[in-house]
Amino acid sequence: MQPKLSLVIPIYNAGVFIEDSIQRLKDWMIEQDYLIEVILVNDGSTDNTELLLKKNISNSDCLALISYPSNKGKGHAVKQGMLRAKGKYKVFTDADIPYGFKKINETLEHLDSKNFDVCIGSRVEKASKYRVKSSFFRTISSKIFTFFITKFVIDKVGDTQCGLKGFTAQTADNIFSKLKISGFAFDVETIYLCYKYNLRIKRIPVQFEGNTISTINLFSSSFRMFFDVLSLPIRYHILKAYSKAL
Repeated sequence: MQPKLSLVIPIYNAGVFIEDSIQRLKDWMIEQDYLIEVILVNDGSTDNTELLLKKNISNSDCLALISYPSNKGKGHAVKQGMLRAKGKYKVFTDADIPYGFKKINETLEHLDSKNFDVCIGSRVEKASKYRVKSSFFRTISSKIFTFFITKFVIDKVGDTQCGLKGFTAQTADNIFSKLKISGFAFDVETIYLCYKYNLRIKRIPVQFEGNTISTINLFSSSFRMFFDVLSLPIRYHILKAYSKAL
C-alpha cells in the first residue's frame, strides 16, 4: 500500500541527539491514522550516527535507512531520500525535528486538502517564533545571504533555509530530479524552480522546537552557498541546465 506521507530526514553527525529524534518519530507515527514511511539519510557521518541509526530502526518496517561513507552535502542527502520515497506527499525536515510534528501535519494538510503543490516553512512570518541566539558572524552572514537571494535570485521569499518543506509526489519527483546543487543552497534552488514553474506555493509560520547543536561549518559553507546561489540564474537562463516542468 502506498504511504500517504514520506518523511525524509537528512542526517550528519547527529549522534548526540538522533536516538531521541527516532523515538519521537516512532511515538508520533503511532498516533497518526494514515500510513507513513520515514527515510533517514546518513550523509557520511564520521561519529557514531550510523551505528545508532541501525540499532534504533532494526525492528521498524516504516523506517528506512540510506547511508553512504562520504559526506556529499545536505542537498544530495535530501535528493536521494526524495527520489526513493513512495508517498503521495513528500516532506523533508531536519534531524532534530526542529519545528515539531504539528507543522508536519499542517504541511500535509495544505498539500492534501488545500491543493497546494508546495508548502514551505518560514521563520519570518508574523506568527513565527524562532529565537535562537546566533554568533555575530552567523547573523551577518545570514543577512548578507538573504540580501543576495532577494536581490538577484528570488524576491518573493524571505526565508529559503527553513528546514521544513513539503511537496506532492509529482512535484517532488519533477523538482528533485533536476537539482544540481548538493550543498545547503539546494533550498534556494528548490524554491527557485518552484517559482519558475509557477507552482502553487503555501508559506506557513513555524515555531522552533529543536536543539541548538549545529553540525555546519558555517565559514567553509558560506562561500560555496554564495557561489551556488548566484549561479542559479546563469544555469537557468543562459546554460538552459533545467528542463521544462511536467
